[in-house]
Amino acid sequence: MSGNFFTRLSSLEKKHGLLLSQPNQKAEGGNGIYDRYKNPVLTAQHTPLFWRYDLNASTNPFLMERFGINSVLNAGAMRWNGKYLLVARVEASDRKSFFAVAESPNGIDNFRFWDFPVTMPETNIPDCNIYDMRVVEHEDGWIYGLFCTERRDRKAPDADQSAAIAQCGIARTKDFISWERLPDLITPSPQQRNVVLHPEFVEGKYAFYTRPQDGFINAGSGGGIGFGLSDTIQNAKIDREVVIDPKKYHTVYEAKNGLGPAPIKTKHGWLHLAHGVRNTAAGLRYVLYLFMTDLEDVTKVIYKPAGYFMAPEGDERIGDVSNVLFSNGWIMNDDGTVFIYYASSDTRMHVATSTIEQLVDYVLNTPADGFNSAETVKALNQVIENNQSEVLLQSILSSSNPRQKK
Repeated sequence: MSGNFFTRLSSLEKKHGLLLSQPNQKAEGGNGIYDRYKNPVLTAQHTPLFWRYDLNASTNPFLMERFGINSVLNAGAMRWNGKYLLVARVEASDRKSFFAVAESPNGIDNFRFWDFPVTMPETNIPDCNIYDMRVVEHEDGWIYGLFCTERRDRKAPDADQSAAIAQCGIARTKDFISWERLPDLITPSPQQRNVVLHPEFVEGKYAFYTRPQDGFINAGSGGGIGFGLSDTIQNAKIDREVVIDPKKYHTVYEAKNGLGPAPIKTKHGWLHLAHGVRNTAAGLRYVLYLFMTDLEDVTKVIYKPAGYFMAPEGDERIGDVSNVLFSNGWIMNDDGTVFIYYASSDTRMHVATSTIEQLVDYVLNTPADGFNSAETVKALNQVIENNQSEVLLQSILSSSNPRQKK
């Protein structure tokens, strides 16, 4: 039996090594706004073999998986000590999620998990499940992780074992290894998910983007991207929560919407990446969209292109929760390159790259939503007429240029 054990182990190690070292390449085509890459950057198979297998031949002679990993998804992201770090949500086969750090030298491939997952301290009310961390380096000197903490609704009857309450957990670190857990964020809303910390103080206070919800799944009277201030982070409490980007009928964010990662500061305004959700006959569809808020008044949306920025394509549409793109992490390099990390169908992590110049151009110059078909056609007609005028102008210039004449 030991011979079979070591033969199988050698095969697993070889296959795992090839997966981790596989070069990633840009996908062909593209829309001029961003470039997708061919391979996912993290999957369940990227997790270390010594997580999933007992590697002792005497206690695991068949070399079975002892700890199953279902998926790797929804990662926060940061450039740190010259490496590209993803603080990924890893979901075990028992449905419980935890955080683990994976690093890459270039941000597009060769991601490798650190040996141990994040050991997240608990509050006096234990978490049942934690997931979807946003990481941000705040001007106060700490790196913060804001995530969803899920607990069973104690008021629900025993017959209902799916009723849950979601709140925003807060932790901070200096090294991504040791985490200090702070009390959960308190807001006026009964449920909170997808909360993001603004990287700078606003009016001398900690600023939070929220997603108020009446229920665990449905936004109800809530919905939209909210905003609120807290005097402190150590016992964070928002007394007044205002929606700065509401859900809207017959849009890609009609059911609910929430911020992705912390916004990027540009000379034109704060650039935001968000997810929008609409209902379809096949279930909820999650896409990503961009908008920009004012540098001085961060609650004021000044640019917002119509529709989605990214939507699931091809194999991205298939997974545990199909037809979903979700992002809570991006990184901007000093040269202006932007790495957008997104999960597809709650199953795997991908990367797309762009530049801050391209993203700002897209946000500033893409038509806004007119909220009806007539306005959509009007916007399209304007594009066509502008292009026809440009073609006519080029024709005139060409005919008047002696070098173009034979």
